[in-house]
Amino acid sequence: MSAMSDSLDLPEENLEEKEAQAIRGLANAYARMREEIGKVIIGQSEVVDELLIALFSRGHCLLVGVPGLAKTLLVSTVSRILQLSFRRIQFTPDLMPSDITGTDVLQDDPETGRRTFQFMQGPLFTHMLLADEINRTPPKTQAALLEAMQERHVTVGSSTYRLPSPFFVLATQNPIEQEGTYPLPEAQLDRFMFNIVVKYPTAAEELRILKQTTGSHEPELKPALTGQQILALQEVVRKVPVAEHVFEYARDLVRSTRPNEEGASDFAKKYLSWGAGPRAGQYL
Repeated sequence: MSAMSDSLDLPEENLEEKEAQAIRGLANAYARMREEIGKVIIGQSEVVDELLIALFSRGHCLLVGVPGLAKTLLVSTVSRILQLSFRRIQFTPDLMPSDITGTDVLQDDPETGRRTFQFMQGPLFTHMLLADEINRTPPKTQAALLEAMQERHVTVGSSTYRLPSPFFVLATQNPIEQEGTYPLPEAQLDRFMFNIVVKYPTAAEELRILKQTTGSHEPELKPALTGQQILALQEVVRKVPVAEHVFEYARDLVRSTRPNEEGASDFAKKYLSWGAGPRAGQYL
């Protein structure tokens, strides 16, 4: 940890060298994170990669998969090795926005003896949030979560409260049971950097899962990064130089998905009603 910490906490002078060392520190930290996650999560390499990319890019992920594929375990494991707080919200049809954002509660002030309203934080006030089965809750509650994802704060009454940093949301949807659900509209799906389809493990991976989870062995996880180091690396990601032709390629790639745009692909014209928006280019 000491070498990695040194690479992320350098003096202000020689900024380019500081950023270069920070990037090397990110590579080392990423390798450690993959090693630690692998102690608990078997397989799911692409899911882990995309989750970590979203985390360091200040994005959020939507996981689509049947129950029992270790989605909760994955997020809680990442939060442990990154020394971040973790909360899980089970979304249900009767869940209200105040249930996740928090609410003003009338309490006695011991100093003045008067009763005043005090804000009680909801489960949104965490570093890593698992929003389980987000499509089971009404649009009003979905909107409260999506506002927090985009703005990184919540509004209760006339007051605004900032969320902890870093703040990362992993939402899940069950593709099997669709009765009585509230599917996310396209505009809200656009808030997620990745829509990840979680597949069943291979036969070999499933055998390892059975052996590992039915015994008494508990893997010991070691911390890989702190919250402050994650924030520093998120800044480094945004400072990576990008060539002009890469910007143009990302723009052209996004515009090619819009069926009514000049230069749209034949696939887009035939099969798509709406293409990707500017946010897709930002994610690229």
